[in-house]
Amino acid sequence: MKLNFKQKVAIQYYKTKFKAISLVSNKSAAKSLFKLFCTPYSGKPLRKEPAFFKKATVITVNYKGNIIRGWNFIPANCNGKKILVEHGFDSCSYKSEAIITKLYLSGFEVLAFDTLGHGVSDGKTVHAKQFAEIMILINKEFKNIYAIVTHSFSGLAVALAAEVGLKNIEKLVLIAPATETFRAIDNFFKFLDMPLYLKPALHNAIKEMSGEEVAHFSVTRAIKNITQKTLWVHDTKDFICPIEDILPTQNLKLSNVEFYITTGLGHNTIYRNPNVLQKIAFFLMD
Repeated sequence: MKLNFKQKVAIQYYKTKFKAISLVSNKSAAKSLFKLFCTPYSGKPLRKEPAFFKKATVITVNYKGNIIRGWNFIPANCNGKKILVEHGFDSCSYKSEAIITKLYLSGFEVLAFDTLGHGVSDGKTVHAKQFAEIMILINKEFKNIYAIVTHSFSGLAVALAAEVGLKNIEKLVLIAPATETFRAIDNFFKFLDMPLYLKPALHNAIKEMSGEEVAHFSVTRAIKNITQKTLWVHDTKDFICPIEDILPTQNLKLSNVEFYITTGLGHNTIYRNPNVLQKIAFFLMD
């Protein structure tokens, strides 16, 4: 990834900041680092609403005092099945327009929400446990959801949510899920060129926040406890959530999990690809 001057300056600032804090306390540095880890790196830019979103009714849920904003698309030829579409980290529902449009035109009612700290929803940060809780809340308030379609970070969140709730959901679609939190932390440290001695402190901060070890936040671990029929879509050239991370799950040969592997679509194009969208639509209609 080629960085511009502003990004280089920001990285040097954070590197210096966390090193300075760690001189006083690694624990304090790790807490500050975790907050940054949970903060969308592009902030919440004002994005133009796609014209297609004018077809929707604006909807909301209240998560611990934060308004989570979304859209409800109901086609004239509705087939009676309701799908929740969730975006990845540092993204928003507008970027899921291709998926939403495909499902809408296929006769599905579609719900889409900007998660905490993203898009037009409240907040500035989000972590996987919060995202999972928000999905459970949406499922509770908007009943009879048939399936959930996710990309990247929301794939991890829905896997965590499906372990403890979502029992009414029949199908899951994981598009390039953030399979392993260990991987996300490693990428985060490399991107900011953070000193590695802070990594154990960050792991401890996550455990203190969640009550769980970092290893808990893993699609590979969670999916063994999920009963829903699942379509897992991944690209061999995904350098953000690498293909090798899915091999342990593939080796499990779970009867309820189907893999659809592409080549050359990467991480951020795969969920707009017509062939991928058609595969998802067929999976949900079957």
